[in-house]
Amino acid sequence: MQQFPEKLRKRIEERNKNNALRRLPVPKDLVDFSSNDYLGFAKDEQLYERTYRLLVDNAVEMNGATGSRLLSGNHLLYDEVEAKLCEDYDSEAALIFNSGYDANVGFFSSVPQRGDVILYDEYIHASVRDGITMSLAKGYKFRHNDLDDLKSKVKACHAERSRGAEVYLVTESVFSMDGDSPDLDVLSKYCDENRFHLVVDEAHAVGVFGNGMIPRLQLTSNIFARIITFGKAFGCHGAAILGSNTLKSYLVNFARSFIYTTGLPPHSVATIITAHSIYTASETSKQLRENIEHFLQKVKELDLHKQFIASCSAIQCAIISGNDRVKEVSQQLQQKGFDVRPILSPTVPAGQERLRFCLHSYNSEEEIEEVLHLLATFVNQ
Repeated sequence: MQQFPEKLRKRIEERNKNNALRRLPVPKDLVDFSSNDYLGFAKDEQLYERTYRLLVDNAVEMNGATGSRLLSGNHLLYDEVEAKLCEDYDSEAALIFNSGYDANVGFFSSVPQRGDVILYDEYIHASVRDGITMSLAKGYKFRHNDLDDLKSKVKACHAERSRGAEVYLVTESVFSMDGDSPDLDVLSKYCDENRFHLVVDEAHAVGVFGNGMIPRLQLTSNIFARIITFGKAFGCHGAAILGSNTLKSYLVNFARSFIYTTGLPPHSVATIITAHSIYTASETSKQLRENIEHFLQKVKELDLHKQFIASCSAIQCAIISGNDRVKEVSQQLQQKGFDVRPILSPTVPAGQERLRFCLHSYNSEEEIEEVLHLLATFVNQ
């Protein structure tokens, strides 16, 4: 076996020294406060059985896509699901990607051109950052949900704008590491006034807040592109970019993460269709919202609200500084039967390490109360 490069070995050793070395977790039979399966669809038997029936009824007997969508992989179920997404999300067009990561990398590496500008929130998802890195456009980072700092960055790119640069502003409707949201009404108006293109990642909002924050706020006509994913509240796999027919045509022709990859297998596409059908008739999102309210109420009663980042989403984060300390509290909760995971630096800035509680429709009030009582005990030790 060849010797492992010394530079790489040192990077691993540095992570280990900082107690930040990532390892693949072993599944445990604990109360789930860590997964993105907000509505329980990933384990839903009805979803599993109805997806199988959909495949049988459409005489689909294939395990794989057989190729990219531009070659042999564009099976008929794609037309059905993209049409349904347009209807459900009030969009002119929809294009399925294999994952949210692929969608963001494909969009940001191909749409903004040389000389253009991308303005992005400092807490934007890694997939967006990676897409920006691959882009020929220039990126400007602004402080999290800070409109004043955004305006200062707009002034900083005056030279590009004076040369006719297109400006793309990207944010998330619910941020994955904080669970909070920007003021989308204000951002939308700001982009309209300045003729910027607003791009919103709705990965952690769809299914939790209906079909996302954008339809909820009646802003669909103000958004250049929306990224929605199906591996979270909808319990399956894949993602889509929503926008105009022209944007869809452009992505089909220039988004490399779409062009040069094997398409999703028919079963994955059928699951997306079924999950949306079940969601329309489901009460699970109502139960999830009730659980979020109960969680927030108990946080206040236990005087933990100063520990938590303000959020009304299914993601609730308690700041516990230091990788060692947050891992210790997480392990104590897991020993008591609750799967609550630590988020360590460098995933979040040093000093902003936190426990991330992901709430679900299937968490009981008793489970919520007990895990918060334990948290209050452990953080005060």
